[in-house]
Amino acid sequence: MNWDERYSEPGFAYGTTPNDFLASVVGRIPQGKILSLAEGEGRNAVYLASLGYDVTGVDGSAVGLRKAQELAAGRGVAITTIRADLSTFEIEEGDWDGIVACYCHLPSAIRIPLHRAAVRGLRPDGVFVLEAFSKEQLAYDTGGPKSLDMLMSLSELERELAGLKFVHAVQKEREVREGRGHTGPASVVQILAVKPRNA
Repeated sequence: MNWDERYSEPGFAYGTTPNDFLASVVGRIPQGKILSLAEGEGRNAVYLASLGYDVTGVDGSAVGLRKAQELAAGRGVAITTIRADLSTFEIEEGDWDGIVACYCHLPSAIRIPLHRAAVRGLRPDGVFVLEAFSKEQLAYDTGGPKSLDMLMSLSELERELAGLKFVHAVQKEREVREGRGHTGPASVVQILAVKPRNA
């Protein structure tokens, strides 16, 4: 998949409104610094910035991040964007009040160390928010990778995010309406987890 090509198409592949699950739990994220992984065209980062968060969006696509900056400018907010390969991106330890991973689908060889780094990267009371397609999404034709290895299960995520306290960890079917890229009934996993003070 060439993300620069996808993001070069007119409009926004996944829309300009934030992920529904993120919007439903944003009040649980402490004010401060937020890292958004696989930010793409900026919909989540711009939303968080509009609520007063200091947001850094990371993505491998320069085209997507350019559109993210344009979206931020159009909404009158500022975000930081970093073009980086998530297989080598370093998350500073204890540096973030929140880390967001919405549809950040990567091979498990990259995802597992990235999630472990995210746990270390959170400050005490920091919050991790994830929504992604579950392994059952292969039965749906509504978006997401076609590789079981890149889809997620709750049991895998609970292992990969060990050290966090899980407030919400569910797999469910829900109607996803996020631009032309994600539309229709889908099987998703959702995580809201907190870094304990004594971790």
